[in-house]
Amino acid sequence: MAGKKLSRRDRIKKGIRKRLTGSEARPRLSVFRSNKGIYAQVIDDVNGSTIASASSLSKDFAGKGNKVEQSLAVGKLVAEKALAAGVKEVVFDRNGYLYHGRVKSLAEGAREGGLVF
Repeated sequence: MAGKKLSRRDRIKKGIRKRLTGSEARPRLSVFRSNKGIYAQVIDDVNGSTIASASSLSKDFAGKGNKVEQSLAVGKLVAEKALAAGVKEVVFDRNGYLYHGRVKSLAEGAREGGLVF
Protein backbone atom coordinates (compact mmCIF):
# COMPACT_ATOMS: atom_id res chain seq x y z
CA MET A 1 0.00 0.00 0.00
CA ALA A 2 2.79 2.43 0.89
CA GLY A 3 4.56 1.83 -2.43
CA LYS A 4 1.37 2.54 -4.33
CA LYS A 5 0.89 5.78 -2.41
CA LEU A 6 4.46 6.94 -3.12
CA SER A 7 4.26 6.09 -6.81
CA ARG A 8 0.99 8.05 -7.06
CA ARG A 9 2.65 11.05 -5.38
CA ASP A 10 5.64 10.80 -7.74
CA ARG A 11 3.32 10.79 -10.76
CA ILE A 12 1.47 13.88 -9.49
CA LYS A 13 4.79 15.55 -8.62
CA LYS A 14 6.14 15.07 -12.15
CA GLY A 15 2.99 16.62 -13.62
CA ILE A 16 3.28 19.62 -11.35
CA ARG A 17 7.00 20.13 -12.01
CA LYS A 18 6.45 19.88 -15.76
CA ARG A 19 4.61 23.21 -15.78
CA LEU A 20 6.10 24.91 -12.70
CA THR A 21 9.65 26.25 -12.41
CA GLY A 22 11.27 28.81 -10.18
CA SER A 23 13.19 31.76 -11.61
CA GLU A 24 15.14 34.60 -10.05
CA ALA A 25 12.07 36.83 -10.21
CA ARG A 26 9.69 34.16 -8.83
CA PRO A 27 11.47 31.29 -7.10
CA ARG A 28 9.71 28.06 -6.18
CA LEU A 29 8.49 27.44 -2.62
CA SER A 30 8.83 23.67 -2.28
CA VAL A 31 7.25 21.70 0.58
CA PHE A 32 8.28 18.31 1.94
CA ARG A 33 6.18 16.60 4.56
CA SER A 34 7.37 13.67 6.65
CA ASN A 35 5.66 11.92 9.54
CA LYS A 36 7.63 13.89 12.11
CA GLY A 37 8.24 17.27 10.49
CA ILE A 38 7.65 19.63 7.62
CA TYR A 39 10.28 21.35 5.50
CA ALA A 40 10.10 24.32 3.12
CA GLN A 41 12.66 25.68 0.66
CA VAL A 42 12.66 28.70 -1.64
CA ILE A 43 14.53 27.50 -4.73
CA ASP A 44 15.86 29.29 -7.82
CA ASP A 45 15.74 26.54 -10.47
CA VAL A 46 17.63 28.59 -13.09
CA ASN A 47 20.76 28.89 -10.95
CA GLY A 48 20.07 25.67 -9.04
CA SER A 49 20.35 27.29 -5.63
CA THR A 50 18.34 27.40 -2.43
CA ILE A 51 17.60 30.96 -1.33
CA ALA A 52 15.92 30.25 2.01
CA SER A 53 14.82 27.22 3.98
CA ALA A 54 13.00 26.36 7.19
CA SER A 55 12.00 23.20 8.99
CA SER A 56 10.05 22.18 12.05
CA LEU A 57 13.07 20.13 13.16
CA SER A 58 15.71 22.87 12.84
CA LYS A 59 17.40 24.45 15.85
CA ASP A 60 16.12 27.98 15.15
CA PHE A 61 12.49 26.77 15.15
CA ALA A 62 10.64 27.29 18.41
CA GLY A 63 7.11 26.28 17.41
CA LYS A 64 4.87 24.46 19.82
CA GLY A 65 1.56 22.71 19.31
CA ASN A 66 0.34 20.07 16.90
CA LYS A 67 1.71 19.47 13.41
CA VAL A 68 -0.72 21.88 11.70
CA GLU A 69 0.24 24.71 14.07
CA GLN A 70 3.93 23.92 13.55
CA SER A 71 3.40 24.06 9.78
CA LEU A 72 1.90 27.53 10.11
CA ALA A 73 4.97 28.65 12.09
CA VAL A 74 7.35 27.11 9.51
CA GLY A 75 5.51 29.01 6.76
CA LYS A 76 5.99 32.29 8.63
CA LEU A 77 9.66 31.47 9.27
CA VAL A 78 10.45 30.67 5.63
CA ALA A 79 8.62 33.85 4.55
CA GLU A 80 10.70 35.89 6.97
CA LYS A 81 13.94 34.37 5.65
CA ALA A 82 12.86 34.82 2.01
CA LEU A 83 11.95 38.48 2.56
CA ALA A 84 15.36 39.02 4.19
CA ALA A 85 16.94 37.54 1.05
CA GLY A 86 14.93 39.94 -1.16
CA VAL A 87 12.26 37.53 -2.41
CA LYS A 88 8.66 38.74 -2.33
CA GLU A 89 6.89 36.61 -4.94
CA VAL A 90 7.09 32.81 -5.24
CA VAL A 91 5.33 29.96 -7.02
CA PHE A 92 4.00 27.29 -4.66
CA ASP A 93 5.12 23.70 -5.26
CA ARG A 94 3.05 21.35 -3.13
CA ASN A 95 5.33 18.51 -4.25
CA GLY A 96 2.59 15.99 -5.02
CA TYR A 97 0.78 16.40 -1.70
CA LEU A 98 -2.85 17.41 -1.49
CA TYR A 99 -3.44 21.09 -0.68
CA HIS A 100 -4.93 20.20 2.67
CA GLY A 101 -3.92 20.09 6.33
CA ARG A 102 -0.23 20.75 6.94
CA VAL A 103 0.57 21.81 3.37
CA LYS A 104 -2.29 24.31 3.36
CA SER A 105 -1.27 25.57 6.79
CA LEU A 106 2.32 26.17 5.63
CA ALA A 107 1.04 28.10 2.59
CA GLU A 108 -1.21 30.26 4.76
CA GLY A 109 1.70 30.93 7.14
CA ALA A 110 3.91 32.00 4.23
CA ARG A 111 1.19 34.36 2.99
CA GLU A 112 0.80 35.81 6.51
CA GLY A 113 4.57 36.27 6.59
CA GLY A 114 4.41 38.46 3.48
CA LEU A 115 5.07 36.15 0.51
CA VAL A 116 2.85 36.54 -2.57
CA PHE A 117 1.79 33.52 -4.64
